[in-house]
Amino acid sequence: MRLGINLGYWGAGMDGDNLAVAQEADRLGYDVCWAAEAYGSDAPTVLAWVAAKTERIDVGSAIMQIPARQPAMTAMTAATLDSLTGGRFRLGLGVSGPQVSEGWYGVKFDKPLARTREYVEIVRKAMTRERLSYDGEHWTLPLPGGPGKPIKLTVHPQREHIPLYIAAIGPKNLEQTGEIADGALLIFPSAEHLEETALRHLRAGREKAGLTMDGFDVCPTLPLALGDDVTALADVFRPYTALYVGGMGSRKQNFYNQLAQRMGYEKEAAEIQDKYLAGDKTGAAAAVPHSLIDQTTLLGSVERIAERMTAYAEAGVTTLTLAPAGFTLDERLAALRAGVEAMEHAGLA
Repeated sequence: MRLGINLGYWGAGMDGDNLAVAQEADRLGYDVCWAAEAYGSDAPTVLAWVAAKTERIDVGSAIMQIPARQPAMTAMTAATLDSLTGGRFRLGLGVSGPQVSEGWYGVKFDKPLARTREYVEIVRKAMTRERLSYDGEHWTLPLPGGPGKPIKLTVHPQREHIPLYIAAIGPKNLEQTGEIADGALLIFPSAEHLEETALRHLRAGREKAGLTMDGFDVCPTLPLALGDDVTALADVFRPYTALYVGGMGSRKQNFYNQLAQRMGYEKEAAEIQDKYLAGDKTGAAAAVPHSLIDQTTLLGSVERIAERMTAYAEAGVTTLTLAPAGFTLDERLAALRAGVEAMEHAGLA
């Protein structure tokens, strides 16, 4: 199992800290550094900056939002970053959610699976550097009846095949991800529930494509916090968990709430959502079970974190991405180093 680092969103007053974290991860031998985007910082700009300031670590988008860009633009960006970084770029894609897609980008959030499939097909076709033409339900290239003609990408990426990941949560999306992608970006993963909530669906998609799980990167992101008091550490993540389970998306389209239900927290997930959507964020955070936080984070001593890492490796994780927590840069760097120590303690390095 390999280690990754997720910087989250750029900005929020931690830009210099984020760069220092990325550089320390590079020095420590982390495999990949991911950057996110929602409706603030964009991922490609951050990744170009991080790549210019590091030496060997891969840089990846977790995620570049599908409604934000035409697929050909994403292919251009991926090829450019792969060329500039000397083959260190990984392309992570996701549909975002209905509030961001429709409220920020003005793109209707409908048929996300079909849109994702077409998007990936166009991106991959464009990066072959053949003349691009496509006839689908959501995209037609070139547009018929006009002056457009099939053209090809002029940038030469470092590699013929840039690894492509999809952020997936629901069963159907997970199955399609296994079928069409090289890896899956997972959030709120529980080692105890990974088989039933993710891996069996990914495996079904691989089998549908005539493939096995060999070479497919199962890549969950987990917050990591170092300390002796696990209960106090878990309490730090209550607002974070409540935001996703209770307030991310609409009542009917909250993928994280549905995931918590599949993990056995049906009653708790409903209570968290009811309180969050009613404006009671404090009550929503208080309603989050300790066990849900503990199962979806890495908390405690190096030894305890090592035990949890072993559970994830045994469950089928191939790249464990850490989001080191801390109120200061020193705390985040200590958590980053603890991740390596835990891997070594578990015999997984």
